[in-house]
Amino acid sequence: MESLYILIPISIILAFAIGYFFWWSGKNGQFDDLEGPAHRILMDDDHTFDKQPEQDKSS
Repeated sequence: MESLYILIPISIILAFAIGYFFWWSGKNGQFDDLEGPAHRILMDDDHTFDKQPEQDKSS
């Protein structure tokens, strides 16, 4: 029972901290573009860069 005197205030403080950081991230534009990164993955360039550079053939 005595542990509730510690756990309840800690849980209230934690809930306020989580709420504050959620509000802060929304205020700073964290959730402005939710679909952009998903579309960027699909529209990635299909170039492969594993080709070796050509050697100078005059040597």
